[in-house]
Amino acid sequence: MLLVAIYGSPRKKGNTDLMADAFIEGASSSAEVRTERIYVRDLDISGCLGCGHCDEAGRCVQKDDMEKVYPLLDSADRVVMASPIYFYGLPGQLKLLVDRSQAPYMRRELIKKGAGFAAPAQGQRFVLGRKGFLLGAGATRGKRLFECSILTAKYFFDALDIAWAGELCFREIDEKGAILHHPAALDECRKAGRDFVR
Repeated sequence: MLLVAIYGSPRKKGNTDLMADAFIEGASSSAEVRTERIYVRDLDISGCLGCGHCDEAGRCVQKDDMEKVYPLLDSADRVVMASPIYFYGLPGQLKLLVDRSQAPYMRRELIKKGAGFAAPAQGQRFVLGRKGFLLGAGATRGKRLFECSILTAKYFFDALDIAWAGELCFREIDEKGAILHHPAALDECRKAGRDFVR
């Protein structure tokens, strides 16, 4: 089983990085799990051009680091996205990755229509029964703090034909390393990781 972890924070070793590490630790207790990590902050990803090329070609016209991401998203059995909350939404760097996922969505739609498009390139595969999960941390106590990010993550996963498996989000987590003062939170992340790969 391939678990792809998307580290969405621009801050290295920040709270959601630590949450994702704990989640992977829990998931890795199963010997069958192989993990690939995507650190969005280290990638050069341009915004969607809205050009419509993927509507007809089933692939993005742009050549950037999304070319490394697409094969991982195609091949993943499980995907976990870890993100801090910026202005009640995902950080810009992570949102670029989400927006650029229109291309694999359109490729899938073209395949469904019998438009002559083959399944992923050699060495890749379409995977059935895929699941996605969101880890989030935000600074405030806002009642609706995670709503926008959860909705965005749900539609991101849906575009990739990945079923929503849930989320684990923590309020009042702001300064770097603050999650370490809430060991029960990291334990919850480990448990969620174990449950996610069962």
